[in-house]
Amino acid sequence: MSTRVSSLPGRPNLLLGAYDLATLGYGAEEFVVSGTAGSYATDDSADYTTRIVLCRPTDDAAFNGTVIVEWLNVSGGIDAPAVWFMAHREIARAGYAYVAVSAQHVGVEGGDNLIGVDMSLKAQDLQRYSRLVHPGDQYSFDIYSQIGGLIRDGAVTGLKAESILAVGESQSAMFLTTYVNEVDRDAHIFDGFLVHSRFGPAAPLAGGSALEESRPAPFSDDLRVPVLSVITETDLVDGHLLGYHHARRPDDERLRVWEIPGTAHADNYTIRVGFIDNGAVPVADLVAAYAPTNELMGTSLSYCINFAPQHHYVLQAAVASLNHWVRTGEPAPSANPISLTEGDNPVLMLDEHEVARGGVRTPWADVPIARTSGLAPDESPMSFLFGSGEMFDDDQVRRLYPGGVSEYLERFTEALDRAIEAGFIVAADRAEILDIAAASFPRA
Repeated sequence: MSTRVSSLPGRPNLLLGAYDLATLGYGAEEFVVSGTAGSYATDDSADYTTRIVLCRPTDDAAFNGTVIVEWLNVSGGIDAPAVWFMAHREIARAGYAYVAVSAQHVGVEGGDNLIGVDMSLKAQDLQRYSRLVHPGDQYSFDIYSQIGGLIRDGAVTGLKAESILAVGESQSAMFLTTYVNEVDRDAHIFDGFLVHSRFGPAAPLAGGSALEESRPAPFSDDLRVPVLSVITETDLVDGHLLGYHHARRPDDERLRVWEIPGTAHADNYTIRVGFIDNGAVPVADLVAAYAPTNELMGTSLSYCINFAPQHHYVLQAAVASLNHWVRTGEPAPSANPISLTEGDNPVLMLDEHEVARGGVRTPWADVPIARTSGLAPDESPMSFLFGSGEMFDDDQVRRLYPGGVSEYLERFTEALDRAIEAGFIVAADRAEILDIAAASFPRA
């Protein structure tokens, strides 16, 4: 039975931000996709009906020829567009078309998740989504392939896609790891993969919880197309889940892994800045949203969650680098791994400022005014994902930067320009980053 796609009029149920998409020059449409999917683990097949959401430039001439296809994240019990949320400024600025895919059972039908609350599509709006049917995650890989095929054929966007990038974060990254290793060689749908914040394991091909897997799954050594993986400190070391360090392997002609010091799996951008960041927000409002907070999803923690900006800005560079790699053949830059101690249970090697050594160097790591980490105590169901952060006290700031804000900005700018030259930050973000840095420096 062929895959079918039809429009679903009305407002899509997908939290893209608190701003109007029109301020980005984008619009959103929702579609229903139906077909029969196979399982790559068995010979079984099952009918499915799921939904996708298309965000595209309202001016067709602004489309850059690349479609980003996100495997929506369901770890919190809701379809979450995690990569869009963290990198939408670059997505809109460069003119990508973006398609969000409800690929997993939990997002459509409900089921186990970290929050313990059912926020599936059917739970939120049964009338709108009553015809959706997801037969289980063992079929999600083929569902994702079929939707990618529709996009390649122009059946969703109506635009000619010159390249298609598969992206996913967290649990979705674990599913994409399995897709890259087990499915892609046969499917031949996507031109590149952005695997964002995976842990050591990969999702089971036969269905079941990716969050309960305990075997490391390195990327295959015979990748078909470019794969760029962005790893935070939370993902790297052992915690609730097996750390990515167990799955490390060297970069090669089709693999780049960027490990970012000072970053957490989620942070202030995830829950505060990203909601308002449409490119027109005053710098003072961005700085206020980045400011340290101990509030997390209704819980007051005994410490502040991670508030470092580098995760957001480096991920935007990853989107740009992967697209450039796919379109031109010029590989994304390589980075050293974050330094870990030796032994069976390695931990981060820290410098004199308690910032991790190695990895993708950014001005927040090399010219710090705060210590930020991917590690945190367990004080709420998801707090371990949000890391921790603490501003340096006034005495430490004065010792580091005796010349005050002018010295800080001079050194910060030099480090920022090194990161841009290396390809780990997009040049278009330079002015905003410097404005935020100037406004964030503590004043006596």
